[in-house]
Amino acid sequence: MGKRILFLTPQMPYPPQQGTAIRNYNLMAQVASRHEVHLLSFAENPPSREQLGALGKVCATVRSVQAPIRTRLGRVWALATSSLPDIAFRLDSPAFRQELQSVLRELQPDVVQLEGLEMAAYGTLTTSAAPATRLVYDGHNAEYLLQKRIFQADAKRPGRWPGAAYSLLQWKRLQRYEADTCRNVSHVIACSASDAAALQEIAPGVLPIIVPNGVDTELFRPGVVPAMQLGVQAMVFTGKMDFRPNVDAMLWFAQSVLPLIRERSPSAHLYVVGKNPHARLAALRANPGVTLTGYVEDVRPYVRGAAVYVVPLLTGGGTRLKVLEAMAMAKALVTTALGCEGIDAEPGRDLVVADNPGAFAEQVLALFSDEARAARLGQAARDFVVAHFDWRSVTRQLDVVYDA
Repeated sequence: MGKRILFLTPQMPYPPQQGTAIRNYNLMAQVASRHEVHLLSFAENPPSREQLGALGKVCATVRSVQAPIRTRLGRVWALATSSLPDIAFRLDSPAFRQELQSVLRELQPDVVQLEGLEMAAYGTLTTSAAPATRLVYDGHNAEYLLQKRIFQADAKRPGRWPGAAYSLLQWKRLQRYEADTCRNVSHVIACSASDAAALQEIAPGVLPIIVPNGVDTELFRPGVVPAMQLGVQAMVFTGKMDFRPNVDAMLWFAQSVLPLIRERSPSAHLYVVGKNPHARLAALRANPGVTLTGYVEDVRPYVRGAAVYVVPLLTGGGTRLKVLEAMAMAKALVTTALGCEGIDAEPGRDLVVADNPGAFAEQVLALFSDEARAARLGQAARDFVVAHFDWRSVTRQLDVVYDA
C-alpha cells in the first residue's frame, strides 16, 4: 500500500481546531487513503482515548512525547549564546530525539515529513539515523517573512522599538535557518505561491511544491449548524487570540475601523472568537461594540451568525484557514490584501478587499445595507473554495513528492 510515511508534528493533530492541527490532520487523513501513515508528535498532555481513537482511524501507529516547557531565562540564554532563531529551540527535546531514533529503527519509513520549522532540527537526526529515508519539509509559513513584516510594522512606532529590534534579529536568523532547512531536505512543500517565492528568494535552486491549506467543504457549509443569534449587524473574526498577527488585527480594527462603522450603525458589533485572548486585548472588554468569546468548542455557529466576516490582518504569512472556512460557509468577507494572500480569489466577486480604515468601514457598511449583494458574494466565495481548496483535491500534489 503505497509508501510508509512518518509525520513529525509540533502538536497533536486531533482535534483539528486551529491552524497547525487542522493542516496536519487533513494532510494525514488524505495521505492515508493512498499510503501507510505513522505519527510521532509532541503533546501538551497525555493523549485522550478520543484523540487516539480518531487518529487511529488515520494512522497505523501513533506515538507522542511531552512537549518541553521553556523558561524565560532559557530563552534569553539561547538568544545570547546561539546564532540560531528562537524557533530552533522551541521544541528541543532529548526525549523526542530518543523516541524518533527508536521509531526510525522500527519502521524504516520511506518518507519522514517535518511539519513546520519547529520540527526542522529533527531532520539532521533523521538523515544520520536513516540515510535512505526521504526527508520532506512542509513549511506552514515563510517564517522569516513573518518576522520581517512584524519588524517593519513595529519600526514605525517608537513604543514598539524594543520589539522591532527583537524581530529584526529573529528575521535575520530565521532567514539563514530556513534557507538551510530547505536546502537539506529532498522536497519542500509551501502553502502558497507567495510563500514558495519567498523561500526561493533565500534558497535559490529550491523548487517548492505548492500544497495549499484547504477546507472540509462538507464540514464547513451553509446550514450545517444553527446560527448563533448575534444581531443583524454582527461582524465576526475567528482565530487563536494569543497569536501576534491576530492580536494586532483586532486592535487595529477596534481602534481605527469599528468607531467609523458604529458612528453610522450604532448596533454594529464585533465578535472576536478564539482561545487565549492576549493581555493586550484586555482593554477591548470595556468597548460596548466588542465581545471577546475566548475558547468556543465550535466556531461555525458564530461564522454562520455573522452578517460580515472580517479579516483585518496587517502582518503574518501563509494561507489563512479561517478565510477558507468562512468562504466555505458562504459568508461575505471584507479583508485586507494580506488577509487573503495566497488564495487568489477575485476581489469584488468572491470577497471584498480594503486596506485602510475608511475603506474597510465603508465596505462593511455597504454590505450591511445590501443583503442581496452580501449573499451573492458569499455564494461566489463558496463556489470558489469548493472548486480550488477542498482538502481532497489540494493534497493530490503530495503524490508528486512521495512518488519522486
